[in-house]
Amino acid sequence: DGGAMRSLAETLAHEQLNPVDQWRAIERLVALGWTEEAIAVALALPVRQIRKLRLLANVLPAMLDQMAKGDMPNEQQLRTIASASLDEQKEVWKKHKPSKADPQVSWWSVAQGLTKRRMYARDASFGDDLTQAYGIAWVEDLFAPADEDSRYTTDVEAFLGAQQEWMANTLPKRGVIVEAGQWGEPKLPPKAERVYGKPSKSDHTAMYLDRDGKVQSVAYRMPAAKKPTGKNGADVEADGDDIVVTAKPRPDVTRKGIEMIGDLRTDALHEALSRAPIEDDTLMALLVLAFAGQNVTVVSGARDISCYGAAGLGEHAARLFDQEGRLAFDMDTLR
Repeated sequence: DGGAMRSLAETLAHEQLNPVDQWRAIERLVALGWTEEAIAVALALPVRQIRKLRLLANVLPAMLDQMAKGDMPNEQQLRTIASASLDEQKEVWKKHKPSKADPQVSWWSVAQGLTKRRMYARDASFGDDLTQAYGIAWVEDLFAPADEDSRYTTDVEAFLGAQQEWMANTLPKRGVIVEAGQWGEPKLPPKAERVYGKPSKSDHTAMYLDRDGKVQSVAYRMPAAKKPTGKNGADVEADGDDIVVTAKPRPDVTRKGIEMIGDLRTDALHEALSRAPIEDDTLMALLVLAFAGQNVTVVSGARDISCYGAAGLGEHAARLFDQEGRLAFDMDTLR
């Protein structure tokens, strides 16, 4: 054991080993029973650096061979590659592996093909209870600075669902949950005026999720109550000695009314579809639309859908297989 460590220490002192060779030497020491902490002390390196190098164990061997030739990605690209599964790396490597005409790998293209959206624990408002309830598993980003919370998850739907439930559980008395607009601004209720100064006790609070999935809140103010009405339901407006009487307009449909109308329309549509089943060629066209459409959500009538919609297609496809992973379905389930 001591001989292997002396050999590695001398090599590091006299030669500039690339990260792949350093990792392979460290793995040999681990195989001999050395711990990460002991290796770090012996080589005068931070334990975090040892763990960072050991992430190369998650990299496709063909990529490692290319890196060992001196063709290295930068740290952020390596982080993205090491975070992906080997199957995903294989698919991307087929498209971007070097050739005789172009022996240099475009690591930027490789990393782009493996990039997944990350939701960070430091942006989460929910606690351990909702983390467990939504099955969120945090992964530590060893390439991030050591003094910051770099834990993240790529399960975006679960993260946003937990954030939504936390907002619902902590909503203040005069609070509402709203959506974010195209530019990330909150969509306030009609006629609401945003309060940029110190809110008063009579003001309302709108909670929403920004583009990073963080919980944000703003104060807003609704217009004052309507003026007293005269006889026969007419509004009376006085300006000096002049009195103007205007007919009282018919009230708009409330938001609750609109939601009720939407539910009735949905129920009517389901009833119509049950009486007149969709033909297979139409279903095939809808399937193509589901895969190609950028604004199409596929949902199941047998499942409650949260405000983020969105069972993935994989959940629906899983119904076509039995417990042993073999295709087993009837035509009604397929349709």
